[in-house]
Amino acid sequence: MAGVFADKIPQHRHCEECGKAFVGEGNFCSEECKETAGIQAKKKLKKLGLIWVALIVITIAVIVMFGL
Repeated sequence: MAGVFADKIPQHRHCEECGKAFVGEGNFCSEECKETAGIQAKKKLKKLGLIWVALIVITIAVIVMFGL
């Protein structure tokens, strides 16, 4: 049964940003989705960087306070 449907549906990909099916190259269906994904990736990296800085500051504070 699956083989019958495979003949009718063209080979396609799903956009990593919006999930829309599209035929073509790349991971995104449009430049807008590509840009949106880039902006979100930058936000995640910034947040991750802030978390690392906070962890380092807390670790140094604990070391200084307790003299470890």
